Amino acid sequence: CISFPIAGSRCRHTVLAHQRGLRWRFHLTSRLIQPSLALQKRRSLIGKLTVVIDGQELCRERGVIDRPVTPGSIIEHTQPVTGALRQLDVASDHGAEKLGAMVIPMSGGQTPRQVQLIQDFEPDIIMCTPSYMLNIADEFERQGLDPTKSSLKVGIFGAEPWGESMRVEVEKRCGIDAVDIYGLSEVIGPGVASECIETKDGPTIWEDHFYPEIINPQTGEPAPEGEMGELVFTSLTKEALPIIRYRTRDLTRLLPGTARAMRRMERITGRSDDMLIIRGVNVFPTQIEERVLQQPGLSPHYQLRVSRDGRLDVLTVLVERKPDAAATDDETIANALKKDIKDYVGVSAQIEVCNPGKVARSEGKAVRVIDERDK
Repeated sequence: CISFPIAGSRCRHTVLAHQRGLRWRFHLTSRLIQPSLALQKRRSLIGKLTVVIDGQELCRERGVIDRPVTPGSIIEHTQPVTGALRQLDVASDHGAEKLGAMVIPMSGGQTPRQVQLIQDFEPDIIMCTPSYMLNIADEFERQGLDPTKSSLKVGIFGAEPWGESMRVEVEKRCGIDAVDIYGLSEVIGPGVASECIETKDGPTIWEDHFYPEIINPQTGEPAPEGEMGELVFTSLTKEALPIIRYRTRDLTRLLPGTARAMRRMERITGRSDDMLIIRGVNVFPTQIEERVLQQPGLSPHYQLRVSRDGRLDVLTVLVERKPDAAATDDETIANALKKDIKDYVGVSAQIEVCNPGKVARSEGKAVRVIDERDK
């Protein structure tokens, strides 16, 4: 059902849209409806999905997405929560709608349906975690489809740390431009900082709304300009829940502005509270991720398992062989990755190379660490 207000009237004009086979018949809606658009899922009496396209009032917040979104864009927003295709009252959806885009708020999980919606609605943009985007790419290939041939042009990724190697992997496999978005629920949610597609050099912090600082996470003292540390925010325009020097626990540093006048933040390298200490060595999952992605025979899916052997910590890195890699190469790959981690991270690790599909896939934020040590 397509529903939108008629100018000068309290009535709403309604047009039916339905599903025939696997294709949704709504091709005219993005051009017919011009306030802002959102999709909702309803279940019909016969159990099939019915799409509701509902006009939204303009959000009072600034549009949280900068350059990739334009009027008429269609965005698949894959939320890392349970549920199904329904409207989610979140800032990123309303910011996109304010720019005149249509939002498909599909929740995390149900990966085959994600692929179906991309094929049927042909969105230009997708918002999810980078690890889940790779999961969607796997599902495309499982269905015999080429993810680089989809309608997607841009991926806006956040909610978990990811490095430059992950960006390269996502862009290569999916044929899209991958940009970062940063936010915290305690601040405003997504949109505290957004990466510009023309530079891809770190999210620009909207400093007219949030004042950023970098502190030493151990002492709480301000860090010197340009030094790595913990990101702290003070809100400047919030009224309902103002925050003063809120510690995010995210580790980054502040950089001069480039595409925009406001300062940038370097990509999040980890969190002060998810750092692993293995035999006295500080280890972040993103450090291991960078080394995994340097191995040509491995997929980007990995998991760290920390256990104890007597009084000593043991780090096991579970990685996945690419489908076109031979199982006979597992030992060579494992030895190369083990040496790489030792050389660059400074910790010894056991490597387990498993068959494609064996590492647990993410349906939202990836579970990268399983700590089996006694607390």
